[in-house]
Amino acid sequence: MRLSFFKEKGFSSVFLVLFLLLMGGAYVATQLKINQITRQKVPGSSVIYIPSGKYLKYASFGYSSFLADMIYLWAIQYYSTYTISAAERYKYLDHIFSIISELDPRYLDPYDIGALIAVYEARNPELGFKILDRGLEKNPQQWIFPFEAGHYAQLVKKDYKIAQDYYKKAMEIEGAPPHVKRLYANAAFKAMDLQTSWQTWLEVFQTAEDERTKKIASNHLYQVKAAIDIKMIEDAIHQFKVRYDRNPLELSQLVRAGFLKSIPQDFDGKDYLYDSRTGEVKTPTIPWKR
Repeated sequence: MRLSFFKEKGFSSVFLVLFLLLMGGAYVATQLKINQITRQKVPGSSVIYIPSGKYLKYASFGYSSFLADMIYLWAIQYYSTYTISAAERYKYLDHIFSIISELDPRYLDPYDIGALIAVYEARNPELGFKILDRGLEKNPQQWIFPFEAGHYAQLVKKDYKIAQDYYKKAMEIEGAPPHVKRLYANAAFKAMDLQTSWQTWLEVFQTAEDERTKKIASNHLYQVKAAIDIKMIEDAIHQFKVRYDRNPLELSQLVRAGFLKSIPQDFDGKDYLYDSRTGEVKTPTIPWKR
């Protein structure tokens, strides 16, 4: 019986079966040894032995989405284990979430959660941006990824230029809600890109379908115009002081001295307030109390 089996299947086939059995046994023995080691001694050991997602995908036999689910659930549990030092716990953060994205690129939740962990737990906004950038690369129709990156850049990193760039990406994707454009305009203002902020708020104002949005845009237009005007007036005051070694007694002297063509007025057509003692220029009203 065994002899006929060898003749039918051939020696090479039998050898392959025996080899796979031996390798499987060795793998099981290795896993048993690893499992006997406490997580504190080998932090993140489970992640270390997971191969690249593109190779793991081939080994999943068509069940890559299910495998992505399993690894994602494991990751949630792992990153909730605070007995492991932060340095070790977050060492493989990018690795594990890149594996999930390779197994199932359309699985959106892991990008959000991975970035959230990177920003607020690992205190690494750049890694959060990297994970969200990966999400956008694999899902270019998802405005939520650059939107969240802009949110982290603005509120956590306080880098308004990066926030502006991400909001711009988000608002250019079909389906992005109108408030993304408003956040872009606000980030541009804080990044001192005043002309971009003015133009964007003007578009919001002109296309607003409700009075509330129109009023919000109007207040921001007031704020942006004031920033532009006051900067121009203060520059002229500085030039006047360099020439005459004093502040002008009134702003009209800036025109007579040739430093300004005219004195600008605020968005409501009112004069700016000027203190000749300090050289300070300010708006006659608070934008939000107009």
